Amino acid sequence: MRLLAAAMGMIIAVIGIVGIASPSDVLAFGRALQTPGALYIVTAIRVIFGAMLLWIASGSRTPITLRIIGILIIVGSLFAPVFGLEHSQALLDLWSSRDPLFMRAWAAAAVVFGLFIAYAVGSDRRGAG
Repeated sequence: MRLLAAAMGMIIAVIGIVGIASPSDVLAFGRALQTPGALYIVTAIRVIFGAMLLWIASGSRTPITLRIIGILIIVGSLFAPVFGLEHSQALLDLWSSRDPLFMRAWAAAAVVFGLFIAYAVGSDRRGAG
């Protein structure tokens, strides 16, 4: 389970790297996900990822932080279907109207977040010291 969470962290970091290099590609990917089916699939993936973080938090390097992140991911994910595609599309339109530097800054945050997740779940607390 820890390996899967670390892989998810690395996937987030890679998407962030792509976003830094080419924000338009990440926006195109986001637009491709603007369908009802994709909304539910992405929501399910996010809920599973959040639950995974909660599950492995106790053996991680940062248990409290991972629990908080897991809860925030789950709660935030459950709101996505409530707000619907229109809200998601409006957010994507807002992002695409911003300066590429804005998008690159958020992509850099995704890289940091993904690497943090990979680091935090990479080893248990007893072996990290």
